[in-house]
Amino acid sequence: MTLSIRSVAFILLTLVVGTAAAQYQPQVGQAGKDVIWVPTPDEVVDRMLTMAQVTPQDFVMDLGAGDGKIAIAAAKKFGARAVGIEYNPEMAKHANANAAAAGVAGNGPGKAVIRQADIFQTDIKEATVITLYLLPALNMKLRPTILSMRPGTRVVSHSFTMEDWEADEISTLDGRRAYFWVVPAQVMGSWNLEANNQKMDLTLEQTFQKINGSVGIAPIHAGLRDTRLRGGIYRHPVVPEFACGVSRYLDQVISSRRGSNIAD
Repeated sequence: MTLSIRSVAFILLTLVVGTAAAQYQPQVGQAGKDVIWVPTPDEVVDRMLTMAQVTPQDFVMDLGAGDGKIAIAAAKKFGARAVGIEYNPEMAKHANANAAAAGVAGNGPGKAVIRQADIFQTDIKEATVITLYLLPALNMKLRPTILSMRPGTRVVSHSFTMEDWEADEISTLDGRRAYFWVVPAQVMGSWNLEANNQKMDLTLEQTFQKINGSVGIAPIHAGLRDTRLRGGIYRHPVVPEFACGVSRYLDQVISSRRGSNIAD
């Protein structure tokens, strides 16, 4: 068989590119678009995904995926569909090679793929779990988008907080912290509700998952105390005679804002 010079050149170029991709190894501390790359320890990855209660029914998105280890673990150990978003093209190729080596490359439950993209230009609204290892300023830039996601979406961040959006849970492992939030339903406002021929006036003020306000079931009015949302699930210590009524009416409010990521 006789090969043309052009064919030989193409084959050689393919081999060179393939070899270069195979040899790419990220260096801890290397500069990225907005952060330097520092991998999350395996035990912290496991803790983060455990805190988020990841299951095979989940769609996990890891923002700033690096070498892909969080997305790969979500798929391999927890059976989830996982997508990582990584800005560096070479790192994204490396992460996908890692997914292939782990036997989880692809789309669907128990599979992971790393997409080369900008996290701020990526549609994340379908995710049920978001994982992060970003700088505080980037967490805050993402925060409005995350808060607009379906109530019940779970969010885990390695090391860094969301400032005044207090975490629902904090876990410490070997000096490293993981922060966990559940996106709350947006229920602030005044509500006039009725059930079983009984009317209630409900006024709610909201700061993230914390709710204050007042309830009125004629002729009695009282304040809500220490009411908190966990996605669309609420905890509301109130005077006993109001407990049943408040539960019933808050169910109406939250049902109107409820998303598919709520797990009762």
